[in-house]
Amino acid sequence: MIITRRWLQEYIDITKISTQTICNALNSIGLEVDSSERILIPNGVVIGKILECEKHPDADKLNICQVDIGTKTEQIVCGAKNVAKGQYVPVATVGAVLGEDFTIKKAKLRGVDSAGMICSSTEIGLPKINDGILVLDDSIGELIIGKELNEYALINDEIIEIELTANRGDCLSINGVARELSTYFNISMKNVDPIVNSNNKGIGQVFDVIYDTNCQSSLIYKAADIKKFSLKLLHKLRAATIDKLQSTDIETAIAYATHSSGVLINVYSKAAAYTQESDLVSLKVIQDNDGFDTVQGDVLLSTIGVDAGKVENICDEVLIEASYIDPSYLSQTVFDKKRETGDIYYRASRGSEPNLDFGIDSVITLLSENGATIYNGSKHFINDIKQNTININNKQLNKIIGQDIEPSRVSQILTSLGFFVKQDGQDTINVTIPTFRHDVNNIADITEEIVRIIGIDQIQSKPLLIQELNNINESSNILQIKNHLRSQAIANGFFETITYVFANKELLEKYNFPVVINKKDILNPIVNELNTFRTTLSLNLIQAVAHNVKQGFKSIGLFESGIVFDKSRNEIKKVGFVFSGESENPSVQNSAKPKNIDLFSFSEKIANIVGEFELQPMKKIISDFVHPYQNATIIKNGKNIGIIYKLHPVVADDFDISKNTFIAQLNLDSLKNEIIIASNISKFQASRRDLSIIAPVNLEYKEIKKVIKSLRIKEIKQFNLVDIYSDEKLGNDESLTIRFILQSETKTFEESDINDIMDKILNKLQEELNIGIR
Repeated sequence: MIITRRWLQEYIDITKISTQTICNALNSIGLEVDSSERILIPNGVVIGKILECEKHPDADKLNICQVDIGTKTEQIVCGAKNVAKGQYVPVATVGAVLGEDFTIKKAKLRGVDSAGMICSSTEIGLPKINDGILVLDDSIGELIIGKELNEYALINDEIIEIELTANRGDCLSINGVARELSTYFNISMKNVDPIVNSNNKGIGQVFDVIYDTNCQSSLIYKAADIKKFSLKLLHKLRAATIDKLQSTDIETAIAYATHSSGVLINVYSKAAAYTQESDLVSLKVIQDNDGFDTVQGDVLLSTIGVDAGKVENICDEVLIEASYIDPSYLSQTVFDKKRETGDIYYRASRGSEPNLDFGIDSVITLLSENGATIYNGSKHFINDIKQNTININNKQLNKIIGQDIEPSRVSQILTSLGFFVKQDGQDTINVTIPTFRHDVNNIADITEEIVRIIGIDQIQSKPLLIQELNNINESSNILQIKNHLRSQAIANGFFETITYVFANKELLEKYNFPVVINKKDILNPIVNELNTFRTTLSLNLIQAVAHNVKQGFKSIGLFESGIVFDKSRNEIKKVGFVFSGESENPSVQNSAKPKNIDLFSFSEKIANIVGEFELQPMKKIISDFVHPYQNATIIKNGKNIGIIYKLHPVVADDFDISKNTFIAQLNLDSLKNEIIIASNISKFQASRRDLSIIAPVNLEYKEIKKVIKSLRIKEIKQFNLVDIYSDEKLGNDESLTIRFILQSETKTFEESDINDIMDKILNKLQEELNIGIR
């Protein structure tokens, strides 16, 4: 954001405040000054008036000018195309120094004497406004022939460039910055009455505007006749300073007024709006199918807050528009619809000035001062802007700041910043947020406003108070779980890997993984290989394994904890494990011939990390990564916490890795930071008893396990399936051997006690599943 000292002066009286003090103030209130520069036209450059202008007899592109420079008339040869008799121009007199190794001297050009130089704007240190000489006018002050140009304060200005954060759209204007300085220096803003050069005609005679009530924008329209309009030098120089000098004066004026007031200003030409001549031009403001407010004539002219359109076929009659649209609504709609935007979106999305009357008055005054005439009346289409209200407790406010601030001082600061403050009880104030500060939403934001105006260096330093509080919460629990998993994984031969939260969409689709829906996917991926959000850790882990294989590793164990996304781009915390190739590195213990990893040894590693769990066959294969015969759902404490499977051999070939590759992916939120509770250990000897039963081949062991557990026999400390036997004699049945560990808290088991427990188990199995002893 670029401001100039003289431009600020039009809004606030800073004559007694130095530019350095202004810069310090801006830095103090959070508007960081990036640079400060003073424009000073060199000595010896004076105002001259061209008395005569004739063509050079020996050069078609040169003119011989007689120029009055106050003390005398000098003959100067000039090559500019726009030089003409009667112009007031900057003249660098003989001896003037315009730059290094650039001193004006008497010369002879094509045989004609020349004493001095008629200058362009850039030759005397001003921004470029044309390709010829600089023609002066009285907008810079009274033109006195022979007077040094560096005595004209309006063009020997001081330029300040400010770095603004994205939330401070209210300071994207001279008016907005002046409002901030007004509060800091406790100086009132200037109240300037608008100047209207009326032509005594009504806007309804040339323009009609039809407004769709579904539109979100607030709009004001005025009409102007710009037949005699010509933008003066000062405004052009300022527009060039902010890099907004346009191809036509009316477009430059619109850009100037927008930068000055902060209100979004646009212009429509009568000729461009309708291709056929008509006394009355009717414009329509309607909402399109994507939710954007558009202005249309015969063709689409602009999209409010998104693209101002291109001003074409400028004629004498134009329609001036001041607009405001809620920045949150606009930004969300642009994001959802992936709409391309123009320069105006930068201001609109950050929050432009909502005081449209102020913007219209600013642009109408500018046009009137430069020769335009204004039609009477206007078209208003205003939507109410909801103003948020926050109740602020003085004690809480002071606690956040760290020292006591008088309530009257708080009210004074907020009021001067445009907030409406009302006392609501002894210790509470009711603060209504101004419409131009959409970024203020809570007491923390209010506190920031107060502190930046008081000055952070004015807040008394205090020693750091360390107070031990209960810091156990959901975040700390998740951190403890992650740290525990990390240490256990490393102890079991895994290395941690960290990959992007992005993945290759084509690969996800190839292997039948879910992908994020298009409207919520990445708009501008870093690279094509990372063009979507990952919906699984498995793909990233397998790619990491492939990379390690290329480095020559034969035993690869990796794990990663991070987020993946569902189809609607909701985040899910996961932890993934992969082990590929040999189960361990070659060593003396394995005679340098380690076995390959298998599902059972991989499952044992995962159990060592996350604790005991059960495996159940997958009901549905979730992707083409999963081996159809070696896969399972991981059940812990009766809940599904993840999956474990062997990588499909076809996929292993695709990535050129070992076919002995196994993957586990668990839901991190399903893993609890379990508190280990100490319990008594029986002092009596444990007994082991094997029970062999005959069961149908199609009966899953989990059903048998469920029946045994339902007995709730506390003396059964553990039981596991240890053997499965089948032969031709058994037919469609098989023999299952279950080993029980039995232990009493009160006595040593006798044979009769053990038999009683076994009988209870057999009776229950016979009753529930119709199976019995072998």
